[in-house]
Amino acid sequence: MSPLILPAAPALLSRKAWTAFLICLLVVGVLAPVLNLVVPAGSALHMSDYAIALVGKIMCYAICALAMDLIWGYTGILSLGHGLFFALGGYVMGMYLMRQIGQDGNYKSDLPDFMVFLDWKELPWHWLLSDSFVATLVLVVLVPAVIAGVFGFFAFRSRIKGVYFSIITQAMTYAALLLFFRNETGFGGNNGFTDFKRILGMPIATPGMRMSLFVITGLTLLGFFLFARWLVTSKYGRVLQAIRDAETRVMFSGYSPLPYKLSIWVISAVMCGVAGALYVPQVGIINPGEMSAANSIEIAIWAAVGGRGTLIGPIVGAFLVNGAKSWLTVTAPEFWLYFLGALFIAVTLYLPNGVVGLVAKLKNKKGGAA
Repeated sequence: MSPLILPAAPALLSRKAWTAFLICLLVVGVLAPVLNLVVPAGSALHMSDYAIALVGKIMCYAICALAMDLIWGYTGILSLGHGLFFALGGYVMGMYLMRQIGQDGNYKSDLPDFMVFLDWKELPWHWLLSDSFVATLVLVVLVPAVIAGVFGFFAFRSRIKGVYFSIITQAMTYAALLLFFRNETGFGGNNGFTDFKRILGMPIATPGMRMSLFVITGLTLLGFFLFARWLVTSKYGRVLQAIRDAETRVMFSGYSPLPYKLSIWVISAVMCGVAGALYVPQVGIINPGEMSAANSIEIAIWAAVGGRGTLIGPIVGAFLVNGAKSWLTVTAPEFWLYFLGALFIAVTLYLPNGVVGLVAKLKNKKGGAA
């Protein structure tokens, strides 16, 4: 009897893909800093501070879109509540940045200004570790992971799926939105956190710090892309895709979908939390508006526009949609929401595989004709 020969594991990236990855690495780590910090402002090659802030923000969104692709594109779980995990990571980082203000606030107090305004005498218990950067990094991962783990365990154990799961994720996010709006919870109420001054004791508004945050965000996005690629090409990733395509058959094959769905759900939530933590110091504000229903729906739109189940597609979608948003909100702000709705309808009807799928289809047609 001949031994069973298993197929070889696919390469993490092809040679062309590695070349593109290294080019992106050089753009983020070398080219962008040179164009912003070295090239004079009057030069046509200069990359403005506005462009750095915009691209840095979109890279945070791209991490969220990549996280959405792991659960929706590869596992078939549509979440309409990932804005919650993004906001939780942002709030954890915002608490640290508020503590970094020290006595430089308007009220010259060790307490954040909004607490002084509300006549608070001491920090609430959930602020006790907010003065430690190391603890903040741990909590950026831990808080979204715990909340996603608890929610996901009960939801997946109850076999809630499809549109019902999407609805309860939206309900969870809306409940958190109402909670964070309340002043007595200690999260700044409607205004949230802003007026950040330092990070790790260094001024946050300097060109050097702004560029450091940009580079860290870009490297994090590239790192998460490699991690996601490794994940989906492994045996674990193949089981996720099997769950997406035929969950009942997976169960008959002896696999329990619960640990797979729960683990990828938690991983996806943590990625959004990290994106939120990188977003806040670059944008300079975090408030409950980040938990709005529209924000969570937009994350799904980025993945759909770029192309689900491709990894690179959601990243492309995040850049395309948010680039168009930045342009349209200046030139025609009253039409932006109509454009977004029309785009999502057009992609659903005519581009089920997104922009990346369209490009692949055109390339195959061209190859077939040749």
